[in-house]
Amino acid sequence: MRPSRTVTISLPPELARRAERAARAEGRTRSELYREALRQYLDRRDRWDRVLAAGEEAARRLGIREEDAAAAVREARRGRPR
Repeated sequence: MRPSRTVTISLPPELARRAERAARAEGRTRSELYREALRQYLDRRDRWDRVLAAGEEAARRLGIREEDAAAAVREARRGRPR
């Protein structure tokens, strides 16, 4: 089995140019840059999923319904200066 798998992605031209410049400035390949970006994105998403799950569990334990949370957010937004 190969240690890596090749995938193909399409990027808008400007994003591709920015990625190329960033990789060159950091002295790494585009593949390294894309791997790091994807790794960071997935790690951040996993952390956010854990935060949401913990919040849902806490709400369940406390008997807070989704409607209650939505009402609290609306109320807080009304009191916030714009």
